[in-house]
Amino acid sequence: MDASVSDQSAASPLTVGIVGIGGIGSKHARALREVPGVVLDAYSGGTPSSGADAGWPQARQVQHRELVERPDVDVVAICSPSHLHGPAALAVARAGRHVVVEKPMALTTDEADELVRLQDAGRCVVAVVTQRRFEPVVTALKAMLDGGGLGQVRLVVAQMPWHRDEAYFEAAPWRGEAASGGGSLLNQGVHLIDLVQWLCGPVATVTAQAGTQVGARTAEDTTVATLAFRSGAFGMLATSTATPPGHDATLAIYTDRGMLEMTQGVITQWQLPGAPPQAGSAVPGGGADPGAIGLAGHRAFWSDVAAAIREGSLPAVDAHEGARTTALLCAIGEAARTGATALVHGADPSRGAAAPNQGV
Repeated sequence: MDASVSDQSAASPLTVGIVGIGGIGSKHARALREVPGVVLDAYSGGTPSSGADAGWPQARQVQHRELVERPDVDVVAICSPSHLHGPAALAVARAGRHVVVEKPMALTTDEADELVRLQDAGRCVVAVVTQRRFEPVVTALKAMLDGGGLGQVRLVVAQMPWHRDEAYFEAAPWRGEAASGGGSLLNQGVHLIDLVQWLCGPVATVTAQAGTQVGARTAEDTTVATLAFRSGAFGMLATSTATPPGHDATLAIYTDRGMLEMTQGVITQWQLPGAPPQAGSAVPGGGADPGAIGLAGHRAFWSDVAAAIREGSLPAVDAHEGARTTALLCAIGEAARTGATALVHGADPSRGAAAPNQGV
């Protein structure tokens, strides 16, 4: 990475600006209070008191564009609606500044590929918010699967039967708009989808169906998909925000040696060799209430980002990782629209001809 970009003194605080402090942005602001050597300098959106409300009374409220262009902010965190993630992250990266971007990193593979290119050229660090990867059980499970001790993955079943009431969509209408990146797949299911491909390996092709079961919103509220992994394994995925009262998301992995099931960072079934990884308690989930999601994962995520910037390295979830998840989301969206099997962007060409870059 270019020294002009990566040189960050360990003695000086890392300054952060948040684009869009409302909603998830305020959660990031509160998590930053628990990360040593990091300071929230400025934010956009919200109210003049939003910074103080999140524990940062000295943080200044500024306009979006001013925040993106401020040279005294080391890291810009993009917490705006999903369709703005890619364009805003690209603007920050092209300015040679570090960028943290909420999930999904982008809505098209073209935007995702360009962020990868800018990061690889040494322009900046790009970090994608996927806090579930930092849950203790998830990280332990990743090591066990990669080490081969749990056997070869054969089947994956991932389900997210959540619920969001009308007030949730009225508070932020973009959440129900397809063009803005709303819907159960992109706005809620993305974390589960990220875990599926990170733990079980890259997906080659998908089929899918999606629809809106409640109201007249343009974004789907229920998606089901089948996944064909490059390894030869298969998977089933279901996401919904139309299943009251809202239930915990589950991930079941079946291998040639047995099976496991994980619910909210806790192993609930274990029929495999050895002892399962243990968690002190369940990770708060958002099955019925998005406000119930805890700060521990965000705190661990930001600690990793800060360490990477200070060391001149890349974070655990960089642009390459974000691009893989964007590619899978785009393929599921394409398959649901066309009714045909879709190739995941960047997948092994032997599985079929490459599809053109397009959005979800």
